[in-house]
Amino acid sequence: MEFPTSPAPVNSVDPTALKARIDGGEPVTILDTRPADQYETWQIQGETVTSHNVPYTAFQGGTVEEAIADVLPTDRTVTAVCAIGRSSEYVAGVLADHGYDVEHLADGMAGWARLYETVEITGYGGPGRVWQYQRPSSGCLGYLVVDSDEAAVVDPLRVFTDRYLADAAEHDAELVRAVDTHVHADHISGVRALAAAGVEGVVPAPATDRGLADTDRLTLLADGDRLEVGGLGIEAVHTPGHTSEMTSLSVGDELLLTGDGLFLDSVARPDLEAGDDGAPDAARQLHDSLHERLLDRPDRVLVCPGHHSGTTDAAADGSYTARLEQVRSLDVLSLSREVFVETVLSAMPPRPANYQRIIATNLGQRETDDEEAFTLELGPNNCAVSGSTAD
Repeated sequence: MEFPTSPAPVNSVDPTALKARIDGGEPVTILDTRPADQYETWQIQGETVTSHNVPYTAFQGGTVEEAIADVLPTDRTVTAVCAIGRSSEYVAGVLADHGYDVEHLADGMAGWARLYETVEITGYGGPGRVWQYQRPSSGCLGYLVVDSDEAAVVDPLRVFTDRYLADAAEHDAELVRAVDTHVHADHISGVRALAAAGVEGVVPAPATDRGLADTDRLTLLADGDRLEVGGLGIEAVHTPGHTSEMTSLSVGDELLLTGDGLFLDSVARPDLEAGDDGAPDAARQLHDSLHERLLDRPDRVLVCPGHHSGTTDAAADGSYTARLEQVRSLDVLSLSREVFVETVLSAMPPRPANYQRIIATNLGQRETDDEEAFTLELGPNNCAVSGSTAD
């Protein structure tokens, strides 16, 4: 779409700088100029963020006063946001021409989706060191485990393939393994791309029952298998429910990487593989996996999930992690099996956008280029049941 030239010069803000302001507790006012359906699905969030949606079309043919209806403050900077930074730049110029203090987000929500931050998990006492990758736009979390001169990445994203190799090298380690906890439905996995770069790609063995392709080029991880990273052992714990192959990873008996099975304030949705008809049985399986394979571990174990939501509280070190003792307090985990099933099935959000194509890509059943891979995964992850289920 062609947009008119901005009537006034405006400054742009880099996504990293905007995220730093939000993290620093600075009040941020967002004017999102995307269509309402896009805004309602996916938006910039934060404790200090006030967000307004006024689509770009509202600024065509009318007055600014009609478009914004007095919703914008005049005593602070307004940050205009759109999909790729085009319509927001025009709208910001219109507002600036009317005396507003306004900027626009460079590259829009696409730029926001390229943010990928790293936090060291200081609550882990070793051996080795572990970093958590955080993608603010979707809540996706991944992990870099380093011991001695070797490293492994868990749940990598294809769009950040080069980042994992560079980060391992920065820690004087070689990236030797890339591991998926399951067949993801919300983003394109980086396991195959890293395998093409010489890293051992590891996928849960039960994924073969879903039609996993290229198995001769991947290592299949079965329940109880042990991966070595330097001198550190990582044990596979099959925890089906979210998907049939979902596998948690116990790192040195101190960390539990739970993938999309157990989150800090919720549990997995069971329908992305099973569908509506199979979701009740998958939810029962999830209940059993959580209670029989994860929750009976020592209180000190640090739960490291595959996603966080906009309401998830970060730990003191900035990571989205919590002791198992704390996670056990989730209301949903105290429910009987059948009440658990009923509760989970009643609280599922819309399925992730493009999830069927994403699943097929991650199974190796369809090809995609980097640009399409990035576009397919834009938006929220929606892999958990809705709302906080904590006390």
